[in-house]
Amino acid sequence: MTGGLERSDLARMRRMGVLPMSTEDGLRLLDTAERSPESAVLAARLDARSLAAGDAADHPMLRGLARKPAAPRRRSLTDAASGTPDRATALRESLRGQSPAVGVGAAVDVLAEAVERAHAAAGPGGAAVPVRQVTACLANADLPVEEEALAAALTARGWGRRVAVHNDTFAVLRAGLTARDGEAAGRGVAVVCGAGINCVGVRSDGRTARFPALGRLSGDWGGGGGLGEEALWHAARAEDGRGEATLLRTAVPAHFGLGSVHALIEAVHLGRIAWERRLELVPVLFAAAGRGDAVADGLIARMADEVVTMAVVALRELDLLAEEVPVLLGGGVLAAGQALLDDRVTRLLAERAPRAVPRVVRARPVLGAALLGLDALGAPVDAHDRARRHFEPPRPPDGAPAPAPD
Repeated sequence: MTGGLERSDLARMRRMGVLPMSTEDGLRLLDTAERSPESAVLAARLDARSLAAGDAADHPMLRGLARKPAAPRRRSLTDAASGTPDRATALRESLRGQSPAVGVGAAVDVLAEAVERAHAAAGPGGAAVPVRQVTACLANADLPVEEEALAAALTARGWGRRVAVHNDTFAVLRAGLTARDGEAAGRGVAVVCGAGINCVGVRSDGRTARFPALGRLSGDWGGGGGLGEEALWHAARAEDGRGEATLLRTAVPAHFGLGSVHALIEAVHLGRIAWERRLELVPVLFAAAGRGDAVADGLIARMADEVVTMAVVALRELDLLAEEVPVLLGGGVLAAGQALLDDRVTRLLAERAPRAVPRVVRARPVLGAALLGLDALGAPVDAHDRARRHFEPPRPPDGAPAPAPD
């Protein structure tokens, strides 16, 4: 099966911690896998040290087996002259670490860490008593069937008497809406543009509008990952002559300390630079557009159009186009305060949905999850207010770029 692999393929597998095995070992492991009750088993020989030291923690198949040490939390960087957060820094920091855990088990394991901290904070006996409501808003819970699977996995953990799971875009939507005395939040639409892009909407009567949000498979374009990929694509074509000249030709490889796009392509292909790091190219793209680069500016214009198109489709599906409705904009790209994107979104929305009221949500998504949980409990308005005071960032001074969400 592996006879067609080249030396570069084998080298990449070794760096990820996957070791070669003999035919005898392979057949023995295959027999073991066939007897396993698990629905999907990969028979492989792994090197634990390489898993920890290499790029395995960035690979969706191996992420649960190797975790890189957490980087120290960076202090907020500020502009030395003004003392206010720099927009490029806010964008870069907001997109850091936005590759979510993949799979039901991995997602629940991530939540387990937060639950353990909450139990510890509750004091003696806190871990022994299930809470009344568990509400989780998770990335990669893109389809209702995935939400149901995650809810079943959370229920099995016994953390709460009732469990609800939503896609994390619903958290941004809920964080941007207000409710009184435990009533369900009102009507609105939210568009999230972080590592990917998604949109949901809700009416007061409970009707919802949503997209699969599975990337190009479901017709999506953009988000931080998509913009980074486009930046690299245009840089490659500019370098080899197939495409239009652009500042991205030099700016993209320079970000990674390389002298050419060809060198960057090779480094990504051979696994020396993780593909997930394309998110880092979003600030590079905005910087090039700010210097008047037509290619970069065109990509930002298309991103604005995509954001507004999703919002308008959701408003139309919910019969809300003719009503005054908030359109909440969240995620690292939309919350970073980039005027080249924000102004276009505001202008296009005014043209296509004149009664929509755009508003940026900079609170952490956990606020929306907390509010949804309080809604389910019928909690009083002061409980909602306490949650907002705890999780909402302080309002920035006039003229200062707002900090992006964590």
